[in-house]
Amino acid sequence: MKILMVCLGNICRSPLAEGIMRHLANTKGLNWEIDSAGTGNWHVGHSPDHRSVKEAKKNGVDISGLRGRQFQIADFDTFDLIYVMDRSNYTDVLRKARNNADKAKVHFLLPEQQEVPDPWFDDALFAPVYKMIYKACENIADQQQ
Repeated sequence: MKILMVCLGNICRSPLAEGIMRHLANTKGLNWEIDSAGTGNWHVGHSPDHRSVKEAKKNGVDISGLRGRQFQIADFDTFDLIYVMDRSNYTDVLRKARNNADKAKVHFLLPEQQEVPDPWFDDALFAPVYKMIYKACENIADQQQ
């Protein structure tokens, strides 16, 4: 299984989701490839936001070595599932879809098209966002086993 996590800049939410999903896949013995990307290009090559790194580390997940990259059309060929954090990400990714098969790979990370809030402007959101993402990733890992 190859899974891509997508948010806006690939420095807050999607690196958390990538790190959490990798951690869960490893602990559950799942041979999965996990990556993350942003719909924007502002943070290509950058480390995750220090607040995401700190929150992940506090929970036993190391995302410090990840680097931002931008979502590419070729990602539809590489990944089986593409999880987005919010409606804007969903729209941006679908805009690049070439066909219905590409579109069928794109899903909201949270159930019922709920959005993962962007914690960039509010330090207090990093802990609850981590918990939201962890629960969603745990559900995905359990369903795919």
